[in-house]
Amino acid sequence: MIGVGNGVRVYLACGVTDMRKGISGLAALAQDRLRQDPTSGALFAFRGRRGDRIKLLTWDGQGFCLYYKVEGSKNPLVLRSSV
Repeated sequence: MIGVGNGVRVYLACGVTDMRKGISGLAALAQDRLRQDPTSGALFAFRGRRGDRIKLLTWDGQGFCLYYKVEGSKNPLVLRSSV
């Protein structure tokens, strides 16, 4: 589980993202599609076509961190808020 600090903004990219994209490609999507600065410290979430993959991109002050999760089952990955 990834814990994010209080006040961290989370942006979900609507639609499907090409999961072959790396840090630079996802940072460009955050800037172009979401119109946000990828180095702002926010967390950007991108979903794969089948719904079983997700990539999270964030800036930690020194560089980008990219987290990649592949769901083991055939069920789509569902994001849930703890609020």
